Amino acid sequence: MAESGSLLAEPPAGSPPVIELDGVRKTYRTGAIEVDALRGVDLRISEGEYIAIMGPSGSGKSTLMNILGCLDIPTAGHYRLAGEDVARMSEDALAEIRNRRIGFVFQQFNLLPTLSAWRNVELPLCYAGTGRAQRRVRAIEALEKVGLGDRIAHRPNELSGGQQQRVAVARALVTDPALILADEPTGNLDSASTQDVLDLLGELHASGRTIVLITHEPEVAATAGRVVRIRDGGIQYDTSSDHPSDDADGPGDVGFGAVAGPGPAPVPVLGPGHRHEKAAHGDPARLTWVIRP
Repeated sequence: MAESGSLLAEPPAGSPPVIELDGVRKTYRTGAIEVDALRGVDLRISEGEYIAIMGPSGSGKSTLMNILGCLDIPTAGHYRLAGEDVARMSEDALAEIRNRRIGFVFQQFNLLPTLSAWRNVELPLCYAGTGRAQRRVRAIEALEKVGLGDRIAHRPNELSGGQQQRVAVARALVTDPALILADEPTGNLDSASTQDVLDLLGELHASGRTIVLITHEPEVAATAGRVVRIRDGGIQYDTSSDHPSDDADGPGDVGFGAVAGPGPAPVPVLGPGHRHEKAAHGDPARLTWVIRP
């Protein structure tokens, strides 16, 4: 395993943003009551960047993750993914992005208890229409990447918590996404399993993937190359910014440790009338997604 806590792969200089948020707001309405979960968020994430988003409960970080993952759309403002406005995409295009271009890892493992590890991992490929034989091959390859090649036939109740989360990571990887969104992936794990998952995320970053990690744990955030802190629906501090807000705590105040500067970014977007290419970008393992008509 690679050593976590360090910046494992530097994004290419001048890498264009894959994620662009401009004035993004999200308001939830229940009758006459309105709650602003996000209040005008501006954010740029580049290809290959490893970014941690921190914040207390109710800060808006999970709402932000849902928008980044195309699970929800902003009430106002613009979210561009690889240059395309998400709000203008059809439901089918959004579903295809979620299935083929973004890998999700959550605090809850969300594994089907009656299925073996490899059958849980193959599920995104089932939805994508991949053939049965190819699904099995790719699922087993993904499990081998996360160190579970000897557990492919085990069901979730036969695996430890750390192993179950690695199955969930393998499931996120099986479609070969360029973007990994991890929402509190270590929240249910002990310290040893937490380290295993962080090492794994570091290796994925080193291979060229863009990683967005949601966490409330400073020691977990410190493994990323960039840390953004959210409070009350807005960005309070960003380690890539030269001018954090006046009331923001510095990285040292929240235990970030030595945090590297900004990192990079494009991700896959596939909509009607488009095709994608995966091409080498510097490191031959780096994933670069190009949208062409």
